[in-house]
Amino acid sequence: MRIVMTSLAVLALVACNKPAKTADSNMADNNMAMDGNAMDANAMAMPAAFQINETTWEFTEDGKPMTETVDASGNYVAWSGDKHIDHGTAAMVDGKVCFTSAMDKMGPECWTTTETAVGATLNTTSDKGKKLAVKRVAYMAVPAAVAP
Repeated sequence: MRIVMTSLAVLALVACNKPAKTADSNMADNNMAMDGNAMDANAMAMPAAFQINETTWEFTEDGKPMTETVDASGNYVAWSGDKHIDHGTAAMVDGKVCFTSAMDKMGPECWTTTETAVGATLNTTSDKGKKLAVKRVAYMAVPAAVAP
């Protein structure tokens, strides 16, 4: 008898609940959820912006072999052999890397850039029209002999 009464009570509770959503509204909810997932997947698929911090580059400028390192804080030092050439700050601005020397009053000089693997060469152009081929090498700290 208890089983019958319990079953009737459960049936009565189920009968009092609101009717289930229609198939059309379930499909609309599912489509919206899928659209949201697609947007999340697209956002995750977007590559992160290139960062210049903690990179080292080699290039030849005015006939001199140069090395330039940008540390984790965005400070750069450029040297040739054991001679300090320049230092200042580097920052990504609108997809370009802009160097502002602490050794002159010329302001920032910005260069085109793209993600470049260690060992690869990038042909870059400054906002002043200067062209330069730079090779990315493994990150290295600034040698004490050329530190500013």
